[in-house]
Amino acid sequence: MPEIGPDTDHTEAFDADTAALKDAWAATREDMKALASEYEDEGWDTLTISAGDTAPEPPEAGDENRFGLAHVIPDNRAEAFTEAHAAGEFPRYDVFRNEAAGRVFLVTVLLDPASETAILLAGSFERHLSTELAQAASEADEMYTHVQTLDGTQLGSFRHDDPEKFFPGADAVPRDD
Repeated sequence: MPEIGPDTDHTEAFDADTAALKDAWAATREDMKALASEYEDEGWDTLTISAGDTAPEPPEAGDENRFGLAHVIPDNRAEAFTEAHAAGEFPRYDVFRNEAAGRVFLVTVLLDPASETAILLAGSFERHLSTELAQAASEADEMYTHVQTLDGTQLGSFRHDDPEKFFPGADAVPRDD
């Protein structure tokens, strides 16, 4: 992150952050494609989707008893997602994440070994907005990934038993006790 002081040109600092964010998003999407290619080489059917928006949703923010990362995907990817989601139960998953300029960039890989189907979701969110979700996930010892369209249509959800993959060090997050 660029140094900002009294003599700093704020336009220059903004441009530097913007470039860092663009580079991080491009790298995340390339990582997603590379991971998909590895699964395809092993005979898996893959679906890659870059979310238009990803939001940390703590229990108090959304529907009752729902929390997790909510990925908003484009309408033109909804049918493909729904078909892939219906193909299996997706008991396995992995999370690849990086941070740049205060944002978390991640690829969530959802795997159904029985059907050899892999769904890969790329997303990004502001790290400071995830504190409540990280706390809730750590306390519940579970995490969820939700996929929906812009109009709020819920397309599918996935339960994960290890929130640490999404929020490394979540247990170290200060709690508001």
